[in-house]
Amino acid sequence: MNKVFISGNHAFAEAAIRAGCSCYFGYPITPQNELGEYMANHLVNNGGVFLQSESETAAINMVIGASSTGARVMTSSSSPGISLKQEGISFLAGFELPAVIVNVMRGGPGLGNIAPAQGDYFQATRGGGHGDYRTPVLAPGSVQEIADLTFEAFSIADRYRTPVMILGDGMMGQMKEPVVFPDFVKDLPEKEWALKGRGTGKSRYMASLILDPLEMERHNWKLMRKYGEIEKNEVRYESFMTDDADIIVIAYGTAARIAKGAIKRARGDGIRAGLIRPITLWPFPKKVLLDFASHISRFIVFEMSTGQMLEDVQLAIAGKAEIAFHGRPGGVIPTPAEFARYIYRENQKLKK
Repeated sequence: MNKVFISGNHAFAEAAIRAGCSCYFGYPITPQNELGEYMANHLVNNGGVFLQSESETAAINMVIGASSTGARVMTSSSSPGISLKQEGISFLAGFELPAVIVNVMRGGPGLGNIAPAQGDYFQATRGGGHGDYRTPVLAPGSVQEIADLTFEAFSIADRYRTPVMILGDGMMGQMKEPVVFPDFVKDLPEKEWALKGRGTGKSRYMASLILDPLEMERHNWKLMRKYGEIEKNEVRYESFMTDDADIIVIAYGTAARIAKGAIKRARGDGIRAGLIRPITLWPFPKKVLLDFASHISRFIVFEMSTGQMLEDVQLAIAGKAEIAFHGRPGGVIPTPAEFARYIYRENQKLKK
């Protein structure tokens, strides 16, 4: 199996092409521009359609149109650009259309900056747009995992007829690592629900405007049953040095990479720390954290934000353990040494 030394942004694109993505629509914004640039060349060379839209709003509506015909389709942006796509993402959920949406996060709120951050967690995991819906959210922790999870995102999107978001950040999008890519997908199954045009058999249509409140309620409960299936079947996480841990760190993405370095330092000083890394931010690995809370009294949530995943950890642990928080928002990248010092201080509290 050949390894390719490739950036995260290029890995998103190459994996999508190999997963059978045939349409990409997007609008430039740093720090994810390399993804669209790669698609402009390689997707077209593989027989797909690339279109740089006039805006983020236009891009997500193009996604809706292409997905309704059964195509595997993708868009990408960064933080404020994803905000502009939220109405369209709500439409995708309402239409029950599969799509993959990549957010390479930057500092915010507002236009913020182009440095890596994790301030879009609420937006991603709570749906982000209007109405009762959820979006599966995958959070890669390496460039290899970017490739693997992009591939998986298309499968989840098709399996449940839902938009799926992949949440990276500017650091992960720009860095390069060796990657083994999956083989190209061949012979994707026909989507019987797709719109194929006149003269193709039974008439089909899709509607998001449902004026009858009872019918709208039935549609909402149908979506909720689907989300229940996703919660039951699609939870993913990584456990790192947790077998004998006294302190459990919870972190995802780039913050989890930093946390691993800090945990190794802490272990070198005799502090038994471990890491739970959520790979699916929604559905969140609630049960695994609750299970650890039965014998672990102290958890540390570590995020490159002011504390958003913190709320999900608090909900999962349900008051059964102490939860500390260390965060660096706005695009600041903390060091393993900095976080190791925080683990040390929390360990001192544990001894008291």
